Amino acid sequence: MDSDGTQDARGTHASPVPRPAGPPEVPAMPPNSPGVPPRPDRVPGVPPMPDGSSFLTWLRTSRPEAPPGVWRFGHRPRPDEEPDVIPTRQLLSGAVIAFLCGWLLCSLLFNGYLGDFWLWPYLVLAPDSWILGKAGVWGAASWVYEALVFAAIFAVFGRVGHWPELWRRYGPAAWSRSTRGDGPPPVPEADPADWPALRAAGAVDAAERLAADARAGLMRDVDHARLSRAWQGVRSGRHTLASFNRAVVQEGAAACMHPSGARDLPARLARHDMFTGQVRLGTNVDDPRNPYAYRGTGLALGPDLLGTSLVAVGPAGSGKTGTVVRPLAESLCLHALAGRAAVVVVGAAGAGLGPADAYDVVVRIGNQESEYDLDLYGGTTDPDEAAAVLAEALVGDLADPHPGSDSRRSTTVLAQLLGPFRAVHGRFPSVPELRQLLDGAPGPFAALRQGLQETGQESLLRELDARERQMGQPGDVGGVLGDRVALLDRPAFAGFFDTSGQSRPFTLKALDHPVRVRIDLPQRGHADASKMLARLVLAQFTASVAVREDRSLFACLLLDDATGVVTPEAVRGIQRLRSGNAGVVLTLRTLDDVARPLRGPLLGATGCRMALSGVTPWDGQDFAEVWGKEWTEARDVTDRQIIAETPAGKAVHMLRRVITGKAPTARAVTVRQVERERWSASELAHAVPAGHAVLSLTDVKGEHAPPLLVDLRG
Repeated sequence: MDSDGTQDARGTHASPVPRPAGPPEVPAMPPNSPGVPPRPDRVPGVPPMPDGSSFLTWLRTSRPEAPPGVWRFGHRPRPDEEPDVIPTRQLLSGAVIAFLCGWLLCSLLFNGYLGDFWLWPYLVLAPDSWILGKAGVWGAASWVYEALVFAAIFAVFGRVGHWPELWRRYGPAAWSRSTRGDGPPPVPEADPADWPALRAAGAVDAAERLAADARAGLMRDVDHARLSRAWQGVRSGRHTLASFNRAVVQEGAAACMHPSGARDLPARLARHDMFTGQVRLGTNVDDPRNPYAYRGTGLALGPDLLGTSLVAVGPAGSGKTGTVVRPLAESLCLHALAGRAAVVVVGAAGAGLGPADAYDVVVRIGNQESEYDLDLYGGTTDPDEAAAVLAEALVGDLADPHPGSDSRRSTTVLAQLLGPFRAVHGRFPSVPELRQLLDGAPGPFAALRQGLQETGQESLLRELDARERQMGQPGDVGGVLGDRVALLDRPAFAGFFDTSGQSRPFTLKALDHPVRVRIDLPQRGHADASKMLARLVLAQFTASVAVREDRSLFACLLLDDATGVVTPEAVRGIQRLRSGNAGVVLTLRTLDDVARPLRGPLLGATGCRMALSGVTPWDGQDFAEVWGKEWTEARDVTDRQIIAETPAGKAVHMLRRVITGKAPTARAVTVRQVERERWSASELAHAVPAGHAVLSLTDVKGEHAPPLLVDLRG
């Protein structure tokens, strides 16, 4: 296990590494028999069990408070303002000149060229016996006095020549730091490996068992995070101290397991710190445009930042999936194993969002071998709620793109059909049945009418009558809804979106539990259907997190390629996620995939905004407007030619022109405060190197970080 606790420890997987079979038994021989080697303490070829030192090092590493987005593992805070650093050339030349001046002054004093005034303090204060040479101490005392005077002179010139700075920058201490680093970070005062919080609460037995497992190498970072989460449940009253203590004493680091039984992911590609919940995405570039406190630090995201949602814009191949979505999905899956989060990852099949073993539920829409199905109605039993979510998925992109618009007419049409159908059949219609109802097929309508008349559902009969009157009228949206539903009524989707109970549909109502879900959307030949399904998942997610019972569980939706997904209702839903301890991550190839009236509201609704390398200038303009301007110091330098009026001055100017090749000039520097864009559209389009991005951050507490230039490859 590395110092950040990201590697595996033997025997702590969901499927531990099996030990090889032992050697064949041999007849027992006397222990003192000649030529008999000593019995090995373990099976040959099997490495010893880890001692837990790597995990303890990771656990005890300091994590000081830092600005939003800074990788806190082993972080060493830097000042907010950059200190004035003397250039190397100026520092070396000044130190040499100061030494020569000090040596010259000492030489003049020692050889008497400046008189003997500097000996007066010694002559006045020293005893007569020393001055007259008695007792043989004149030479030694005078040498000491001269050494003190010369040391004082060199101390003054050393201060003028910045010798201490030269020593700090190029002395042996600097060379040792460059070879072995800055040394280990400071260790916290209280050893977290002893679980002091449990001891203070009286769970001494549990603390002893966990401390023993940690030192024996049986605990990993996910175990620590999971047990810390369980302890928070004890403190909040959701669990009892007795049950927690009993489970920990019996099972140790394996207590309070995730329902899947997994204690880690099959593989990790990014660096994670489960103590703080961060995942490292890159490194803040040492660039003047970045604040000094961020330069050279690691960039990391966690639930505190994802709770304000993230939108990442960059062309194909800029690294949205590999450097942003995949690490975040991996981190949230680890949080789910620790009982901290529920994650839903949506993307195209084969997009590289992680192996199937890293998820609890994998829905492969369009793949007949898929074990799970997707609930078209979000697991609700309310026809109005189901109609609102389904209308957003079907025709949300056709609504007026201005923020105040919605799809109420489509919702009403669907509610007029879903309510009567559920009253008669006890379930919602399947995709073929819904298509027939929207197309106005006489058979299904007659069957619904007969069923409602038999049960005496007069109010639902009026709904059905209203739907029949509206069919075929100008402005009726039933035909548009039917055309959209027809995109899902294809042979490739046969067997999906089943409502008869014969499949295993996944519903986003399960976000009350720490579940890991991946939904693969079909792409080839079904691009429009994939966009509808992405809108469906987003609408169900925003509706489900608002009614969760346990909001201490962070819920996040990662939507790789949100083209055609951003609608007015989606923007309003994203704005409400922060209060529900939830967030979304959206990636776009360009902001042109979002309607012009919605670009500003989308960037305003998300607290974290990322522009990757290669964005277009018009996309950069939208980011530049959102990031605003700042006051900066502008220096205007002007050169004015000097005109000599005397013959001597003209001769000097002629000599300078011969030597330098330029006319003598006087430089004037004007410093003023101006307001400029933090990042202009041109800089975002042309000044961001490949593999880099510009990212602004805002956490759920309201603290924010200005746009940062980040190297996503480091």
